[in-house]
Amino acid sequence: MSTTNKEPNIRELIEQKRQSRNFKELFEKAIPTLLFLIASVSIFTTIGIIYTLLSETIEFFKRVPFLDFFTGTVLKPLSQTPEFGVLPLILGTVTSSLIAMLVAVPIGLMTAIYLSEYASERVRKVVKPLLEILAGIPTIVYGFFAFTFVTPILRELIPNLQATNILSPGIVMGVMIIPMIASLSEDAMSSVPQAMRDGALGLGSTKLEVTRKVVIPAALSGIIASFVLGISRAIGETMIVTIASGSTKNFTFDITQSMQTMTAYIVEVTGGDAATGSTVYYSLYAVAMTLFVFTLVMNIIARAVSRKFREEY
Repeated sequence: MSTTNKEPNIRELIEQKRQSRNFKELFEKAIPTLLFLIASVSIFTTIGIIYTLLSETIEFFKRVPFLDFFTGTVLKPLSQTPEFGVLPLILGTVTSSLIAMLVAVPIGLMTAIYLSEYASERVRKVVKPLLEILAGIPTIVYGFFAFTFVTPILRELIPNLQATNILSPGIVMGVMIIPMIASLSEDAMSSVPQAMRDGALGLGSTKLEVTRKVVIPAALSGIIASFVLGISRAIGETMIVTIASGSTKNFTFDITQSMQTMTAYIVEVTGGDAATGSTVYYSLYAVAMTLFVFTLVMNIIARAVSRKFREEY
């Protein structure tokens, strides 16, 4: 009697075990597909962005000659005789980015050297979070800071500086990307083995010589990559230049004058009176595509530099 009662229970347990194993096998087979779909979201998003930019940019170049766009020095999209030369925007973008890098590179690199080679652990724990706070400030705050604080100070030093100019936002952009350069460079320097430092010190080198001749060359790939990524960040900056550099589309090398960047032009067109389907509307995508190519080239350069100068220990 007891044997008969036990048999169904054993069969049920075996069946339950088989069903559980089948479910686990199906789940294990489904996991790679699910993870692939999740990973593909960014790829499909990038493809969608490129498709949108390309399709609208092609429509723009059906109306405006390619050479006129990339060689023209006059940009008057809303005039009765519109002209669509992108060089004023490219020059404004490059000028503001160069000013930003002139500020960010020396300060960021010196900060990284101090944190990596000279600061005590206690100081490093205080200074590095402060840098992260600086990186977390919204860019629109930086924009108003450049317009209401930095520009008035600069006008005291440079009397012919206009109320909106490219110098002030360039300086503030440099301040904004200091944490990026400092953090990435410091990480690269900290990855250099301590044995290399000890060996150089044992040969009679000073702390500065060790930093200059051993640590920096060994971490050069990470340092240069941080510079290139900083340039990419400056090129793509929007709110600082929109607020502080004005909307005058000057083709000039005078940094005291108002200039417009590609990102500021995109903001102006999207918030202006450009009707959908008009040439001005399509110029938005042509400029955005140009900006996309600029940023893509910077990222490719950063990866190439990192691979070329990478040191493995």
